[in-house]
Amino acid sequence: MDTKLDPSRDDLPLMANTSHMLVKHYVLDLDVNFESQTIEGTIVLFFEDGNQVKKQTSSTKEICQLESNEACTFRTPEPCHIPATNARTDSSKLGYNDFAICDKGEKDTFDKDGNHDNQEQASGISSSEYCCDTRNHGREDFLLVLDCCDLSVLKVEEVDVAAVPGIEKFTRSSKLSVISEELRNEVVGELVTLPADRWREQLDYYARCGQAPGCGELFFDTDTWSLQIRKPGALTASEFPHAIRIWYKTKPEGRSVAWTSDQSGRPCVYTVGSPINNRALFPCQEPPVAMSTWQATVRAAASFVVLMSGENSAKPAQLREGCSSWHYYVTMPMPAATLTIAVGCWTEIKLEKDLVTERPFSSSEATFRCAGVCGHVEYPCRFQNASATAQEVIPHRVFAPMCLRDVCQETLLPLIPPCLSAAHSVLGTHPFSRLDILIVPANFSSLGMASPHIIFLSQSTLTGMNHLCGTRLCHEIAHAWFGLAIGARDWTEEWLSEGFATHLEDVFWTKAQQLSPHEAQEQQELRACLRWRRLQDELRNSPEEMQVLRPSKEKTGQVSDSGASVVKHGLNPEKIFMQVHYLKGYFLLRFLAKRLGSETYFSFLRKFVHTFHGQLILSQDFLQMLLESIPEEKRQDLSVENIFRDWLESSGMPKLLPDQLVLLLEHLLEQKTLKPQTLQSLQRTYRLQEQDAESMFHGREHRSLHISLELGTEKPLTVHTRAAFLTSSESSAILISVAVSICFFLDAAPGDRGCPDRSATGGASSW
Repeated sequence: MDTKLDPSRDDLPLMANTSHMLVKHYVLDLDVNFESQTIEGTIVLFFEDGNQVKKQTSSTKEICQLESNEACTFRTPEPCHIPATNARTDSSKLGYNDFAICDKGEKDTFDKDGNHDNQEQASGISSSEYCCDTRNHGREDFLLVLDCCDLSVLKVEEVDVAAVPGIEKFTRSSKLSVISEELRNEVVGELVTLPADRWREQLDYYARCGQAPGCGELFFDTDTWSLQIRKPGALTASEFPHAIRIWYKTKPEGRSVAWTSDQSGRPCVYTVGSPINNRALFPCQEPPVAMSTWQATVRAAASFVVLMSGENSAKPAQLREGCSSWHYYVTMPMPAATLTIAVGCWTEIKLEKDLVTERPFSSSEATFRCAGVCGHVEYPCRFQNASATAQEVIPHRVFAPMCLRDVCQETLLPLIPPCLSAAHSVLGTHPFSRLDILIVPANFSSLGMASPHIIFLSQSTLTGMNHLCGTRLCHEIAHAWFGLAIGARDWTEEWLSEGFATHLEDVFWTKAQQLSPHEAQEQQELRACLRWRRLQDELRNSPEEMQVLRPSKEKTGQVSDSGASVVKHGLNPEKIFMQVHYLKGYFLLRFLAKRLGSETYFSFLRKFVHTFHGQLILSQDFLQMLLESIPEEKRQDLSVENIFRDWLESSGMPKLLPDQLVLLLEHLLEQKTLKPQTLQSLQRTYRLQEQDAESMFHGREHRSLHISLELGTEKPLTVHTRAAFLTSSESSAILISVAVSICFFLDAAPGDRGCPDRSATGGASSW
């Protein structure tokens, strides 16, 4: 894994050594500067030891093997210009509001936009590539590796958490007479493991510790993909500081955020869902296993609105004239890549009248309020809150440029309550307590993107009828369960997020429209047909290796000893335009739902959500639980191994599915003449007599089936049938029945055929 990627490779490196130390919480303190197009400030990281505590001998050796072999050295700390917030040392003198987030007040020096005015000078910055210099510091020190890209790291220091008043409650001693590294780490260890019912106190002390003074600068170096930090004499992860502060600054060209203008021409910045995730927004641990919480204070000019992934609906606090501060927090641990921020001159769009109507909570829906203890790490979980489980429509806000107010009021706002309610009726408890929806600038490359507590929607969804807006909204809402509350442990298994969201968007949308069962079936069948054609086109025009949903196969979920890994094809420029994970995953779930039956499948899905919310999964976790819920007689040849082989670990599509057969027969219905050999081939290949010919729904259109069979040189045998109110599935069922009958007739002995008198029917035999 070179820092300079081989041009022939397109894997995204995840460099953080999460096996040694795991980030449990981030405290961000940032200024947004639109003049320089930078975000600048500090981030404090609180760690706990990882699963494997090793000496730096092994971790450094591994990093050296991953990186370039060119020699370079760590630079020692030197005097540097640091923002004035470093002077904040006595948290007891600071005013705490909203869980101890303190604004800077008059202690800071701001420029005219309310941003720090300091030069980009720092200790420890090295432009050369990193490797181990055993002559300077040996291999004994533990090396902390964070994912970092397109950032100017200015300074790294240890945080003196022992200086926070009242912190002694997190130690075994009533008085902190002797301050040591072990004592500071003990404080952090107790803080990060506080029980869920003390979350407010925990956030308060995270904020206090985040503003505690530093107690020593740390050596650091950066390369293309990572930030490496060490403390001389700290030989293991347990000896390394468990609370560190990093002073840094983003770059205008950084790939995690986009600096642009909104539809009204005013400046804005937002996270764009980059392939490199958030490592160009803040130094972090990118691997999904590093699930953490966060809180952030973001300052910007008073004319701007700051939206962010957070459980609270933040309101601006005025620091001084022309500058406001916004604070957000999250108590549910999630990967750092899910954090989202958007800063712009957004306007909150509201309806003239509140259209949210609560419908009665039926007893049938109450059955999926699963009881029992959750399987995730402890946090304030909505699945254990009775009022949260009954909440069909969570609080929500819509933000957009003022020029889009009318179209948002007309198209988007009326859709949100029914879509949220529909999602609740299918999956149960909303994992998140609130939702912001932002209409992002025109340069947004997708139709939507979901993050904790916030959804980005493209302005393209607001045009025309409400169908596109509704389906896209349902897709992003589905990600609250699949993609966020339940995440993939290996990012190559993207289908666990996108396949589920694509399958669920149809279900949510038909419920939101309050369609009848027949109308819902027709709409879903039509969308399935369109998706099938789209998938066929993509499979014909994409490399086979990009069509595999589980490209790492048996190595899926595995990492190196340090925790470093790669996301296969994560940097391939074609990947962002491909939909194979969406569509192939959708057809797999559609196939499984049909095998189980819709009611059984969605009952299982609710149980699965309750079992795995707040956790990371692999494909086998879902498939094993699903197969265990299928009666033996319905399981037939289904197994985890077979699904891996046919669906997840091979390119293209698996052998013919029921949906494909129906589509094939639909095409045959359009033919005027069929040869008997064609029907005989269909019978032999697809065993038509074993197919399900039951008609479940009745359509509205009159349809007739007319098939001519060429029997050698004889006059064609015409099979003619008329049936009113046939759906496509019924027409196909009739064709199956007709084909089976004809094949039986053709295969019978001449004297046993029982052929009707053709002269009596004018050469036609009618069924």
